[in-house]
Amino acid sequence: MDRPKPYRRFRTLLIANRGEIACRVIRTAKAMGLRTVAVYSEADRDAMHVAMADEAVLLGPARARDSYLNIERVIDAARQSGAEAVHPGYGFLSENAEFAQACADAGLVFVGPTAAMMTAMGSKSGSKMLMEKAGVPLVPGYHGEAQDEETLAKAADKIGGWWRPRHADRGFAR
Repeated sequence: MDRPKPYRRFRTLLIANRGEIACRVIRTAKAMGLRTVAVYSEADRDAMHVAMADEAVLLGPARARDSYLNIERVIDAARQSGAEAVHPGYGFLSENAEFAQACADAGLVFVGPTAAMMTAMGSKSGSKMLMEKAGVPLVPGYHGEAQDEETLAKAADKIGGWWRPRHADRGFAR
């Protein structure tokens, strides 16, 4: 059975992160029989994750934006090492749809949600509409586009009970 490209099996995993999270991913990957590739900045040359991995690739200077956050350098490191997949770890590029798409465009498996999934779930109201469409049980609420007082009052009457307006992108209204 053929698998879609984003979900194919792989043998070499590049971990696009540093520190404890990279160490945890490396331990798990090795336990799964995978070859591991660490990336590092000049400041992390002697870090534990660099020593633990089967191979390590220098990304660049100590500043994160010049190394760990530089999508092109991470993709180049994957190509250079022969990695077939990239695990972003936490933080850094883990929730970056552009990075997930860059991995896909480079033919790499991104261990995480697709760029389209990240984009869709990046909006609270948009993600709630997707979950509702999929039949996921939700706390009653209004998540429509119209935000005028009349529409919100009608929605509140329909929901019933106590309610407090919450902006989809800013938290509770004051």
